[in-house]
Amino acid sequence: MLSKKDIQFITSLQLKKFRLKHKMFIAEGPKVLEELLKKPNLVESIYHTLDYTPPIKSGPFEVISNQELQKISGLKTPNQVLALVRIKESKLELQAINNQLVLALESVRDPGNLGTIIRMADWFGIEHILCSDDCVDQYNPKTIQATMGSLFRVSLHYVNLRETLAELKKQQPIYATTLGGENIYTTELAKNGILVIGNEANGISNELIELANKKIHIPSFNNSSDKAESLNAAFACAIACSEFKRR
Repeated sequence: MLSKKDIQFITSLQLKKFRLKHKMFIAEGPKVLEELLKKPNLVESIYHTLDYTPPIKSGPFEVISNQELQKISGLKTPNQVLALVRIKESKLELQAINNQLVLALESVRDPGNLGTIIRMADWFGIEHILCSDDCVDQYNPKTIQATMGSLFRVSLHYVNLRETLAELKKQQPIYATTLGGENIYTTELAKNGILVIGNEANGISNELIELANKKIHIPSFNNSSDKAESLNAAFACAIACSEFKRR
């Protein structure tokens, strides 16, 4: 049975300041837990209802009621199991991301978008994502839910993006996705490089565009004047990555 103190602690992790303070975050749902258990050293506690059967026999499991899960879950409809996970500290080594396709996200604010991008990166075998300091937190519960477990296979690094890209530009090309760029389907693309994706509303800032070796865009195939103004950031990222990998 969860104490009032336990409930207060777990629910506090819905907020970034407490995740940073305790170096811990919440992961919910059977699929996320299945991936998480591949890295058992990160798991602090696992709370589940009688409806859930743990995939392994031993671990920090605790059976709780549906009512208790409702109190600690960040979901409108709790999904059987919730885990407390230790945040693994990671340091970016620029040499480690040479000769790879790497994503760079500037000011992505929507947790669902970030989670979808992480899942997409996992699908395309992209191991590293650079995030500007003002991107949404990777441990936001909505982000984790959207990754469907991919968060544990892709490394995110929160950095001063301008300074980091300026340094990386010495070693590999930088591609900025922008409406004023070259057609991605007809322009020449390197096998590896840094693919920059901008803010959902404002795109990429001028200071990052100026660092790019090449500006690219995804053309619309709708010739009507009445059409969507732009693509969702996660969709644009997926299409661009697919084209890089296809080459």
